[in-house]
Amino acid sequence: QVQLVESGGGLVQAGGSLRLSCAASGRTFSRYAMGWFRQAPGKEREFVAGITRSGDSTTYADSVKGRFTISRDNAKNTVYLQMNSLKPEDTAVFYCAADFGLSGITKATMRVYEYDYWGQGTQVTVSS
Repeated sequence: QVQLVESGGGLVQAGGSLRLSCAASGRTFSRYAMGWFRQAPGKEREFVAGITRSGDSTTYADSVKGRFTISRDNAKNTVYLQMNSLKPEDTAVFYCAADFGLSGITKATMRVYEYDYWGQGTQVTVSS
C-alpha cells in the first residue's frame, strides 16, 4: 500500500512557475514508477509526465515538453513536478500516481489505468 499526498498547487499568472510535490508513505517508494496526471473541468484525466523507479528515465506529454520537469528523491519518498512558463490551458487538478509494475518508460507509462495508487489532487490555476 502506498498513500500519496500532493502539495504546491495554487494560483499563478501566465508565464509563472510552480513546483508540485507528492509525498509517499511507506518504505518501498523506490519500487514504484511515478506519474503526474491532470484533469481539467469537463475533460478526461490526461498524462503529464512519468519517471522510472530510479529516476534515470522520464517522459512527457507533448503539451508540456520543455516546460515541465519531473524528478524524484527516493530518500525523501517524494516526486516533484517543476512547472515553468505556465499557460492558462494548464489549469487543472494535478494528481500523482504510483505503479508497481512498470520497469521502464513504455507506452503504458502514459495510461491512466496502469497506475495502482493515486493522490487526492492539487488545484493549479493559471490566470491570463
